[in-house]
Amino acid sequence: MEPLSSSSSMKISPLNLMSAIIKGRMDPSNVSSESAAEVATILLENKEFIMILATSIAVLIGCVVILVWRRSGGQKSKLVEPPERKVVEKPVVEDDDDKKKVTIFFGTQTGTAEGFAKALAEEAKARYEKATFKVVDLDDYAADDDEYEEKLKKETLAFFFLATYGDGEPTDNAATFYRWFTEGKERGEWLQNMHYGVFGLGNRQYEHFNQVAKVVDDLLAEQGAKRLAPVGLGDDDQCIEDDFSAWRELVWPELDQLLLDEGDAHTVSTPYTAAVLEYRVVFYDPADAPIKDNNCSNANGHAVYDAQHPCRSNVAVRKELHTPASDRSCTHLEFDIAGTGLSYETGDHVAVYCENLVETVEEAVRLLGLSPDTYFSIHADKEDGMPLSGSSLPPPFPPCTLRTALTRYADLLSSPKKSALLALAAHASDPNEADRLRHLASPAGKDEYAQWVVASQRSLLEVMAEFPSAKPPLGVFFASVSQRLQPRYYSISSSPRMAPTRIHVTCALVYETTPTGRIHKGVCSTWMKNAVPLEKTQDCSWAPIFVRQSNFKLPAETKVPIIMIGPGTGLAPFRGFLQERLALKEAGAELGPSILFFGCRNRRMDYIYEDELNNFVDSGALSELVVAFSREGPTKEYVQHKMMEKASDMWNMISQGGYIYVCGDAKGMARDVHRSLHTIVQDQGSLDSSKAESMVKNLQMTGRYLRDVW
Repeated sequence: MEPLSSSSSMKISPLNLMSAIIKGRMDPSNVSSESAAEVATILLENKEFIMILATSIAVLIGCVVILVWRRSGGQKSKLVEPPERKVVEKPVVEDDDDKKKVTIFFGTQTGTAEGFAKALAEEAKARYEKATFKVVDLDDYAADDDEYEEKLKKETLAFFFLATYGDGEPTDNAATFYRWFTEGKERGEWLQNMHYGVFGLGNRQYEHFNQVAKVVDDLLAEQGAKRLAPVGLGDDDQCIEDDFSAWRELVWPELDQLLLDEGDAHTVSTPYTAAVLEYRVVFYDPADAPIKDNNCSNANGHAVYDAQHPCRSNVAVRKELHTPASDRSCTHLEFDIAGTGLSYETGDHVAVYCENLVETVEEAVRLLGLSPDTYFSIHADKEDGMPLSGSSLPPPFPPCTLRTALTRYADLLSSPKKSALLALAAHASDPNEADRLRHLASPAGKDEYAQWVVASQRSLLEVMAEFPSAKPPLGVFFASVSQRLQPRYYSISSSPRMAPTRIHVTCALVYETTPTGRIHKGVCSTWMKNAVPLEKTQDCSWAPIFVRQSNFKLPAETKVPIIMIGPGTGLAPFRGFLQERLALKEAGAELGPSILFFGCRNRRMDYIYEDELNNFVDSGALSELVVAFSREGPTKEYVQHKMMEKASDMWNMISQGGYIYVCGDAKGMARDVHRSLHTIVQDQGSLDSSKAESMVKNLQMTGRYLRDVW
């Protein structure tokens, strides 16, 4: 190897220099003084690299030191401070044995009963600090009958908020509990340790007003429980909030006796004021907005469809059933359910989530004073994940524009509740408007509210227009001002034996003038009338739907006689019945006698499905068709009049074990039909009035007199 000289311009590459250092070839202990000089020369020639290398090593050592310090520091802080979430959650102990426990159950169809249950719980928590309150959906309380019994006998203080709908039926989420509690075994006085209260939600216009609440209240008392206050009978036909407030005032003195010690009496002296509920709102730039459609599917054949998980269904067929001579309208609509996994049985109901009209949404946008393209999401929790105070908020809807939220989720045409007026008052910039809104919502303004809002059928939008300074933020508007737009239920007018991939709906258009002069257009009926079917375009109308099971079913034995009474769109389930009977007949089944009482105004205007009905008679699916035309003769003739003409035939069918079915308007027609049936049984059976009524009730109890009314 040639000796290195200072004159040679020999620069070792940085890579070779590093390699040499690592391998020890330039270890000073291994070289002579001459070699040392050579090393020095090499280092001088590569001084830039040496500086970079030294700096890099220093930075690396610094990073290691900082990392070690942070890790050791973080561990020390964790030992000193427990996680924040644990500090918040630890004191919340629902099952504290030292506290008296109160369970508040609800059975709700539209959310009102749940709202009242949570409102009672919130005020009770403020009044009784030594008790715990738990609000429970009856559907989630127990998995089976044995668990219902096991858990209920342990309850010592319970409240039940129970809505009644239709023909005295429980709500969907209370149906299992109601069946178990009313039809179960004799249990004796097994609830002697329970104190209870019941508040019912119903409508006095219906025959079986608050029946579910009344029955549960009576059974609880019979089985040993101690009633705290008379059953509350909330009437949605007037102001159900006032009914709830009056019942609640009866409850507090009783709870004071059970939940307060002598020294605690002063703690309830401060009047309780319910907070205005408000979602947390997050706004987005439209370009960055999260993309999330509403919670429905049309592809999962194994999906369980319900109110929270509806099925997206296209409108396959839409046609007008009235003739051009009619000044009214009735729509025949078919939802396509092929491939969705959604199924139904004859007599079931379909629930349809519809949309507000464009004109309605535009008015709401104008009143709120915001851009319809505002993109936002609502949340029932704080940013740290803890629930917002009150916990009474409905589940949030998916992120969307304000236009979409108002179209799909806001009930804009119903009359506002008193709590909504208070929420508007809290955000009214005009003091006079705020005072007026608070007065309408107060006990002193009860009569004025009943007249100006309820009797006048003023919609939420009309009220907001009267108080233009009230501009609630979106979190308040969707939580406290606007109710959630509810699905509309329709009796399915087809049979899966004839239409397995279609759900047929028969819907009369709601179009009427309110006392204020406003033209009220029914939300869902108008949507159906304007729907664009798949048979006309691929870009067809669609809606989220689900099926609700019904007990409105044909007898299991096809030979049993049946009597069907359904004027107008009350014909819907009977069209399904007759399709079913025709399919059974074609399959070889022997059918018993059947008679259908149908009613309309004029055969030239609104005789819906006329050709089909005649075909059912010709084919033997229907034995006799009796039609009442209310506007053809000199006097109005309705189905109950035709029933009286056929009294002998009806009595013979009833005597042979026949079933009676009624479908249609509960407030008028169903009552008149019930009275006529009572008269027929009394006259044809030569019974006195009480025995006739007893027989009719027996028909109801044994499931031979069924009604699908609204």
